[in-house]
Amino acid sequence: MTKNTTPSTQRREVLGLAASALALSLAPGAASAASALTPAEAKAIAKEAWAWSYAPIEGYQTLYAQAVNKDAPGYVGGFNQFRHYSRLATPADKDIVTPNNDTPYSWAWLDLRAEPIVLSLPAVPKRYYVNQWFDLYTHNFAYTGTRTTGREAGNYLFAGPRWKGTVPKGIKAVFRAETEIVGTLTRTAIEGGPEDIPALQAVQAQYRLTPLSKFTGTKAPPASPPVDWPPFDRAKQEGLGFIPYINALLPLMPTVPSEVDMRARFARIGIAPARAFNPATLDPAIRKAMEEGVAEAAAEIKAKALTEKSSADLFGTREFLGADYVYRRNVGAMLGIYGNSKDEALYGSQQTDKAGKVLDGSRNWLLRFEPGQLPPVSEFWSITMYGLPDRLLVANPINRYSIGDRTPGLKLGADGSLEIYLQSESPGKDRESNWLPTPKGPFFFVGRFYGPKATALRGEWSLPPLIER
Repeated sequence: MTKNTTPSTQRREVLGLAASALALSLAPGAASAASALTPAEAKAIAKEAWAWSYAPIEGYQTLYAQAVNKDAPGYVGGFNQFRHYSRLATPADKDIVTPNNDTPYSWAWLDLRAEPIVLSLPAVPKRYYVNQWFDLYTHNFAYTGTRTTGREAGNYLFAGPRWKGTVPKGIKAVFRAETEIVGTLTRTAIEGGPEDIPALQAVQAQYRLTPLSKFTGTKAPPASPPVDWPPFDRAKQEGLGFIPYINALLPLMPTVPSEVDMRARFARIGIAPARAFNPATLDPAIRKAMEEGVAEAAAEIKAKALTEKSSADLFGTREFLGADYVYRRNVGAMLGIYGNSKDEALYGSQQTDKAGKVLDGSRNWLLRFEPGQLPPVSEFWSITMYGLPDRLLVANPINRYSIGDRTPGLKLGADGSLEIYLQSESPGKDRESNWLPTPKGPFFFVGRFYGPKATALRGEWSLPPLIER
């Protein structure tokens, strides 16, 4: 947390703006920029650029559906306002992959270009909640909620990278983002069953977003110009189609100092803020090389993602993700975009069997926690089932999409062990309390562990491997 903009922050912002201008000046157009390239250079740059752009574009899919596309089922109403859900997710929810089935969501997207937004939170004496804040890179840059800011009421200011105003009285902390648009995936726990929904809604209704000028009672600044948001189309985004999407986002993503040279490289193949891109104008050899680079990058990230079993290193700030930040945020976006940073929640998964084949519901599986090896958490835990390739919840005859320590009737063994049955058909009436239904075809699951204790954070505890029954 910081109280205001520091001189060093100001210098970084100026450098970032200068770098954005440099990238734009280096990109007179896709055809002319690429004409000075060799095919080998074009392939390498396209491969690097696709990898760098993957997570932001995956995030854009959600942003477009929620804040821009009024016809989308998940539309939240635009920017700078919450949309609250007072139910758990079902297979009908498709605006985000690998949805959480533990805590109802509240979504909001903030446009910080004109002025900061103030988040006001209520006093929440008992219930668990967390406001996770992410930027257009998908980095978790800020947290508010019971773990980080406590259970008392408070006001928190969110500012974009170019803001240079004064922090008013009554603000507990300032969170500055690297991008002009940020989002929150807020999770609020249900205490018990459906009878708790009115109390849950009462808490959600007290999460408020207010423009800074309205919060201080001063004149509002001029509105920012409208953004030309390209409609998200998964088919159009494939191959070199990623470039128009990332070019649309770049005006909202000022260059950070560590990426100045990289952005200049990207400009050589037509990637720059608001730059038009038409692959048909490229030299055929250059276009072929760029397409090969994109294909290689996509294949590599998919192959690497299959080997990941823990989220511990995949979600967090740019600084936390470290030198390998592009790979980490990409795997996080592929396996479960907008996952929590590990101090808030850990995620575990298994995606393949011992032979390296994707898990399949045509076979029966057992997840067994040995005595004394239940997940070490201070809040709660769950295992959620997803079908492939869509990575959405799976319809099933008992309408159970996740299972965990809050599942009614979950049975432990006499020795304190726990066995969970993952299969498409019932394991028998005497075992259905511990049954997590799978699809009949490919699947994977995600374990979520809220409030992980030290043994989990240190890696001394991990999710046990599946056993084929």
